[in-house]
Amino acid sequence: MLRRSSGYHPDGIVDVSIIVVSLFRNPLEEEAVKFLTDVLLRKRRAAIPITAVLGAFHIATRYLKLPMVSVKEKLVKMLETESPAFYPHVSLRDAINAIEYAVLYKIHSWDGYIIELAKNIGNNIVYTLDRELERVKDIVVVNPFPKDLVKRYHEYIERRPKTKRSVSEA
Repeated sequence: MLRRSSGYHPDGIVDVSIIVVSLFRNPLEEEAVKFLTDVLLRKRRAAIPITAVLGAFHIATRYLKLPMVSVKEKLVKMLETESPAFYPHVSLRDAINAIEYAVLYKIHSWDGYIIELAKNIGNNIVYTLDRELERVKDIVVVNPFPKDLVKRYHEYIERRPKTKRSVSEA
């Protein structure tokens, strides 16, 4: 497990938002793919919780209405790298603490889990686009992307049509 006693000490935890922007054409896609590639190859010392990959599928298909098959293919390809950067463990204590953080900070439980992991590792860094996590005590939020691209991404999302896509759309 990735705890202080572990031989692997990542510099931070990758949040679902970083994975999501790598899944479709947008101003951050190229930078997100580079960032994740560096993490998967361990050129950047960060952990990717498997729960964040599952969350990316949910957000990409449910909220962004991206085609399920396309999202699945990209996420499976990423998982099939079997990179040691993937963190597969969710202990009962982690889940309890994640829910406690969710209630305390009025955030999603999966964000609470990211906070729990960041605190367990001991460095408290979360790589994310989610500025809401900045208000969490003892967490350092790091947006790994240039500010101008982040601004363009948010403008792109605001302009993006909110159409429903079928489940089978590829």
